[in-house]
Amino acid sequence: MADETLAELKQRFAPGSGDLEPDVVAELQSIMRMHQLSVQGLYFKWESYGMKMGMDDFKASIDTLRAFKQSLQDELERSARSHPSIKTEKRSAATPRVAKSGGDVFGMLDGLTTPGPGRGVRPGPKRTPASRARVGAEPPSSSPMKVEDQLNAMGAIPPSSFADRANPGEVLEVFNEKLDPAEPPIAPFPESRIKLTATSDQRKLAYKGLSMKLSEASEILDDRIDDFVALVAQHHKLEDSAFGNPASQGTTEIVAVGRIASDSPEGKLNAASLVLETSRDMGNGLRVPLNLTRLKTYHFFPGQIVALRGINSSGSEFTVHQILEVPLLPCAASTPDALASHLQRLRGGPDAMDDDAPPAPLTILFASGPYTADDNLDFEPLHALCNDAADNFVDVLVLTGPFLDAEHPLLASGDFDLPPEAAHDPDTATMATVFRHLVAPAIQRVAAANPAATILLVPSVRDLVDKHVSWPQDAFPRKELGLPKSARVIGNPMTLNINEMVLGVSSQDALWELRHEELVGGMGATDALTRVSRYLIEQRHYFPLFPPTDRRRLPKTGVTGESGAGGVPPGAMLDVSYLKLGEMVNVRPDVLVVPSALPPFAKVVDSVLVINPGYLSKRKAAGTYAKMTLYPPSQDTPAVEGMVAHRIFDRARVEITRI
Repeated sequence: MADETLAELKQRFAPGSGDLEPDVVAELQSIMRMHQLSVQGLYFKWESYGMKMGMDDFKASIDTLRAFKQSLQDELERSARSHPSIKTEKRSAATPRVAKSGGDVFGMLDGLTTPGPGRGVRPGPKRTPASRARVGAEPPSSSPMKVEDQLNAMGAIPPSSFADRANPGEVLEVFNEKLDPAEPPIAPFPESRIKLTATSDQRKLAYKGLSMKLSEASEILDDRIDDFVALVAQHHKLEDSAFGNPASQGTTEIVAVGRIASDSPEGKLNAASLVLETSRDMGNGLRVPLNLTRLKTYHFFPGQIVALRGINSSGSEFTVHQILEVPLLPCAASTPDALASHLQRLRGGPDAMDDDAPPAPLTILFASGPYTADDNLDFEPLHALCNDAADNFVDVLVLTGPFLDAEHPLLASGDFDLPPEAAHDPDTATMATVFRHLVAPAIQRVAAANPAATILLVPSVRDLVDKHVSWPQDAFPRKELGLPKSARVIGNPMTLNINEMVLGVSSQDALWELRHEELVGGMGATDALTRVSRYLIEQRHYFPLFPPTDRRRLPKTGVTGESGAGGVPPGAMLDVSYLKLGEMVNVRPDVLVVPSALPPFAKVVDSVLVINPGYLSKRKAAGTYAKMTLYPPSQDTPAVEGMVAHRIFDRARVEITRI
C-alpha cells in the first residue's frame, strides 16, 4: 500500500520527471496523515493553494510545502473558530464525517469529490485531466473543493447546495387569495391562447449608445418639466398666469413646476439640501431652496417632477404651501368586441367545442435573474423554474435579465468550462456560446413540452450577452443563442399587451434606488413598498430617479473589489438623451413587473397590480418567482363610453413562491 501511495504521489506532484526528493515525500505524507487526506484530495488542495498564491508552476519543494501546511492549519483553525458547532451542522453535498479509512472531523474533505456527470468550473489555467470538473447536463452531487478555495480567495461566498434549499415551492405571499389557483391542464393546448401586441416602439431602442451630447440631455430634462406643466395646468384648470418662476422674489402666490434635486453632489437628500430645479422656459434653469415647514407630510426623491404652490417673499427660498397632485395616466380599457375575441381565444378559437363553458384561466410565470448562485454556473434555479413551467403547461413565461451576469464571479474571471458535449473552439467561443449551452437548454425544455407557450426575455444592463448596455436598452439579438421560435426577446423597458392585459416590465431595479434615495417627512407616511411603487405610476416612468444612486452605495456584488470586499455594480447606466423611451405609453399598465432587491411582493397601487417577483437566485441561496393566475373578464361588465375597464387586479391571483 505504501508503494502505491508513493507512486501516486510521484504521478501527481512530479508528472514530468516522476521523481520526488525524500524530504518532499515525507512532508507530503505528513500533511496527509495530519489532515486525513487521500492523495487526490491533497493534490486538489495543493492546486487551489498554488492558484491562490499565484504560482507560475506547481512544483513541490520543501519550503512551499511547509508554507502550504501552515496555510491548511490556519484554515482549519479559522473554520473551528467560525463554526463551533460544525459537528452537528447540516452540510450540503459533504463527504461523510467518519469512515473506516479515516475520519473528517472538521469537514476538510467537503466537496473533494469530482462530479462525474455533474457540472462545475475549473479555477485556474493549469489543470490536469483528473482535476478538471466540467459543466454537464445534470445538477452536481457535490462541488469541487477547488471552486470553494477559488471563491474564498476572491472574497465570495462558500458553495451552497441548491438541492438542499429550504422549503422549495413554499408560497410566501398570496394576492387575491379569494380566487382559486389554476389547475394545470392534462395536456398542452394545441395553439397559443394569447395575442401578443407591443405598445412600445421597440425599434427606437436600437439607438447608438455612448454618443450622448450634453445639449441633447439638457433638452430632454427640460422637456419633461414642460410636459408636466401642461398636464398640471389641464388637470387643475390653471391659467398660464398662475405659473411663475420660484427663484424670483415676489409677494404673490404662484404654482411652480420643476425637478427635485439636492444642492450637494454627495450624500442622501435631506430637507436642508432640497432644491427645486426649473426648466429654461419656467425659471431660466435656476435652482431654488425649498422651505417645507408649512407641510404636514411630504415625500420627495431626486428627479421627481412636482407642482408646488407657494411664495418666494425673501428671494432666497421658496416656501411651499401645498403640493399639487400630478394627474395619472388613464386606466387601461378595451371595447366589448375586443374582449369577446380574447375570450374566444381562451376557449380555443372559433372551433371550440363548448362556447358556453368558462375558459381555463391564463397561467403566467414571472422570474428575474440572476439565475444561478455565485459558486457555480449550473443554472439550477432556472432549470427548476422551466421544469415547473413545462410540467404545468403555463401559457406565458416572462424572464428578465441578467441571464449571464457580468457581476458573477466565475463569468467575471472567465475561468470556467462548458459542457463536454459543447463542440466549440475555445479561441472563438463567445458569450453567445455560453448562453447557448448553459441557459438555452432550460428554455428549450419549456418549448418542447408546450409548443403553444409564449416565452418573453427582457435584457438587463448587466447582461454579458447584450452589447447594448445603456438604459433604455435594446433587445439582444437571437442569433446563435439557441432559443426556440416561441421565445421572443423584447426591450428594457417594454409595454405590451397579453390579450387585453397591458403589461409593463423593466429589469432595472428602480424600487431599491427610490427607497434609498427618498426623503419622507411629516406624519402619516404610507407603506414604503406602496410608496415607491406609486412613484413609478405617478411619474409615468419606469426609472424616474435622476441622478441615479451612486453605484458605490448599491449592494455589493460577488466580484472582489480593490479593497478585497464585494465588487461595485455597474449601476443604472442611464442614457439621458433617450430617457423618454422609458416612459409609460398612453395608459397605466394593468400589471407592472419591476424586479428588485427589496422583499418580493404583489400589491395594487392606483389600480395597477405591481409585482416584484424577487430574484430567482441570490448570491448564496435560492430565490423567488411570481405565479399569476388570470381569470377571463366578465361579459356582464357594463361599458362606459364604449370601453370596458380591464380591472386585472380583481381577477388575478398572484403567488410569490420559493423556487
